[in-house]
Amino acid sequence: MPRSRSPFSNKSSYGFKLWIGIALLVIIIDQLTKLVTVNKIAELSSHPITSFLNWVLVYNPGAAFSFLSNASGWQKWFFIGIGSVAVVVMLWLLIRHASQGIFCFSISLILGGAIGNLIDRFSHGAVVDFIDVYYQQYHWPAFNVADSAITLGTALLIIDELIRVIKKR
Repeated sequence: MPRSRSPFSNKSSYGFKLWIGIALLVIIIDQLTKLVTVNKIAELSSHPITSFLNWVLVYNPGAAFSFLSNASGWQKWFFIGIGSVAVVVMLWLLIRHASQGIFCFSISLILGGAIGNLIDRFSHGAVVDFIDVYYQQYHWPAFNVADSAITLGTALLIIDELIRVIKKR
């Protein structure tokens, strides 16, 4: 009787390892940049890099755009719970779809970013943000490498789905 193919068969296993490697690379870069920032920059200080970019140190206990940042502290565990569930789902997606290049690359970026921000929530009680992009007096909310990876991964997921829909026509 033929054996069913495991998601960890040779080809799938190689793909899964590649995607986990990309996620680990995102985590390492994210955590190293945050470590340097925390050790070199005073909280809430601003160091100009270019005419549109500052190096800052901000602790964000909330989510994107400081959502729930003024809550009484319960949001830390709420976001840790959501992030943990998301990590499990993304690992499952990588196992199930290891051969889908753009899809898994996107999920790997999002996974690495999610874990990077989870590490911050456990170690600092908030996410460490340090990139401040602005134009004149208009500032985008500060963000970090993990946030950038999540954003890029999400954009690639949308592009991947659009390509898939166009190919079906």
